[in-house]
Amino acid sequence: MKASRLAASGALAGVAVLALSGPAFAHVSVQPEGTAAKGGYAVVDFKVPNERDNASTTKLEVTFPTDHPLASAMPEPMAGWKVQVTKSKPAKPLEMHGRQITEAVSKITWTAEGKGIEPGYFEKFPVSVGALPEDAEELIFKAVQTYSDKDVVRWIEVQQDGQEEPENPAPVLTLSAAAADGHHGSSATAEDAAEKTTTAASDSSSSASGDSSDTTARVLAVVGIAVGALGVAYGVLAGRRRSDA
Repeated sequence: MKASRLAASGALAGVAVLALSGPAFAHVSVQPEGTAAKGGYAVVDFKVPNERDNASTTKLEVTFPTDHPLASAMPEPMAGWKVQVTKSKPAKPLEMHGRQITEAVSKITWTAEGKGIEPGYFEKFPVSVGALPEDAEELIFKAVQTYSDKDVVRWIEVQQDGQEEPENPAPVLTLSAAAADGHHGSSATAEDAAEKTTTAASDSSSSASGDSSDTTARVLAVVGIAVGALGVAYGVLAGRRRSDA
């Protein structure tokens, strides 16, 4: 009897633990594809799981940080979803590639055109963002998840130091240190590509110059041979004329 009671109590405790820990696995989160280096660019995925049994996720709204506004945020087109990008004027103008930017993305909204994210599934919403701030360790994106039954979950609570994780934490993007060579994320790829293009153009120019020099030398050699042959022929004819005389 005692053994059965202990087993039942253990089972109930296990179910309670799972029930309490279940929502932790169902948070809307954000992670970079690769790294998100300070001062650089990155593609980040907003991962949205559906923790409901009888409703689909039909809408996702992600609010971008205002303390560190991003000059560029471009969502990837997704089949079955309509995307809307909302921009606003930042408190201070941003600089991007030597130009001042007077608008920054403040919110991106995805609305399902079909079934959305059905129970038991998750979906990733990719966005290319940058330039990432150099004076921050993380960026906080507050998200709102709407279900087909009109229920709304707000993932907007900010984790406080020394306190337990909130019930509905906001997605947090952790930034890594900038590369030691001064390159920043995908911008380094663009710089490398530009450098390779310039090098290829220089090599092509050098090759063309070398080919031109070779061609000129060959023409001069042929001309020289022809002139020499004419000289020899003239000498022979002149000698014959003197002999006949």
